[in-house]
Amino acid sequence: MGLEIGRRLVHASGAVVPGAYLLDTRILETGLLTWSAVQALAVVGLLVIFGLEAARLYGGFDHPIYERLAREYEQDTVAGYAMYALGATVTVFVFEPTLAVPALFMLTLGDPVSGMLSGGTLRRIARLRVLVGMFSVCLLLASPFVPLYVAVAGALGATVADGVKPMINGYVVDDNLTIPLFAGGAMWVALVLG
Repeated sequence: MGLEIGRRLVHASGAVVPGAYLLDTRILETGLLTWSAVQALAVVGLLVIFGLEAARLYGGFDHPIYERLAREYEQDTVAGYAMYALGATVTVFVFEPTLAVPALFMLTLGDPVSGMLSGGTLRRIARLRVLVGMFSVCLLLASPFVPLYVAVAGALGATVADGVKPMINGYVVDDNLTIPLFAGGAMWVALVLG
């Protein structure tokens, strides 16, 4: 169980950047952490992560962290943390901060809660308690930032991305990639239609 908690804490640590952005823009108002700076951090992080993944998969780079935190099915494929970085990076470029920040919180904080509720089991469609838990957490995370109907749409998008595991060519599409994109997209559609 210790490794699962470690994975969840690493996952949740991604909330630091959008959280720092909010702290700067809404409370401190220093102007140091602009949205452009968040986008730049995301790109740099993505490049570093994909460099590490290339070294791990093709160059024989083997670090003890991979052994402790990577899942067995990630040993020979691109790991979930790389999909997490890719989903977050696309999100910060596609959506305005008003939508991107709650979408990132749904990934960084909602997904670990869902993982704890699921007990780490991989199912094509998650159990009802996992779906309800993910929706509830994501709704709470989005509500301070957007109107309620937009938060509901985002929570539904994140819940579908987390709870339904599509397969393409025998590979499960990683929800670390899809959660922020589905959440941000659903909120954007709700705003446009609302």
